[in-house]
Amino acid sequence: MTTIAELTLSTDEFALAKTLDRLPELEIRVESVVAEGPTRTMPLVWFSAVDPEELETALEADPTVDDYQCLLEAADDGEWFYRLQYGEDVSSVCHSVYTNGGTVLDAQVTDGQWTLRLLFPHREELSETVSAIEEQGVHIDVRRMVEAGQDDDLETTAALTEPQQEAIAEAYRQGYYDVPREISLEELANELDISHQALSERLRRANRVLASEQLEEPTGELATD
Repeated sequence: MTTIAELTLSTDEFALAKTLDRLPELEIRVESVVAEGPTRTMPLVWFSAVDPEELETALEADPTVDDYQCLLEAADDGEWFYRLQYGEDVSSVCHSVYTNGGTVLDAQVTDGQWTLRLLFPHREELSETVSAIEEQGVHIDVRRMVEAGQDDDLETTAALTEPQQEAIAEAYRQGYYDVPREISLEELANELDISHQALSERLRRANRVLASEQLEEPTGELATD
C-alpha cells in the first residue's frame, strides 16, 4: 500500500549546512526535487530572510552545492527561487530514495534538521531506503508514517522488520546481552555480514520498539532499519 513517511536528518549530514552556519536566519523551503540521471539531484528552492548577495556568497562556499541559478525574485515577499545542483554526497542520499521508488513531496529546514516528506508505493521500499542511507554513514530518523487512505493523524504501530528480528535473535543467541558479553558488536556484525555501525543502529531501533511495547508507550517512530 502507498506509504507517506516523514524523515529527519541533520543538516551536517545532508545539505546546506555551511550556508545555514553562515546565514543562521535563512529560511528554506524546497518546492520540488528533480533527478537528472543517477547522480545529479537538482532541487528547486525558495530562500527568504536573506540578502541575495550574501546568499550566493554562502552557496559558492558550500561544499554540498556544485552549482546554483536564480530563477525568480519575488520582491514583495523577499523570496528568491533557485535551482541548486547538489554535490555527490547529498545526491547519493537522494539517489537512495529514487532507486527504491520514492518521491520527495516536500522538504524544509528547522533548528539544524532537514525534514523530508516522502512517498513510496510500498512500505518495504521505505525500509530499504533508510537502510541504504544509513549504510552511507548518515543517521536518519523516521518520525511518522501513514498509509494512503488512512487519517492523516493516524500513525502505524511500530513493529520489528525481518532484519531487526534476525539481528536481535542472533544477538540473544550468541550472548551479546549476557553479562559479561559472550560476543562483541564487531564479531556479531561479522556473523551477520553487515557493518558494526549498521548493526548498532539496527539493535538500537529494535530495542526501542520492544521497550515501547512493554511500556505501552508507542515511539511514534517506524522501526525501519
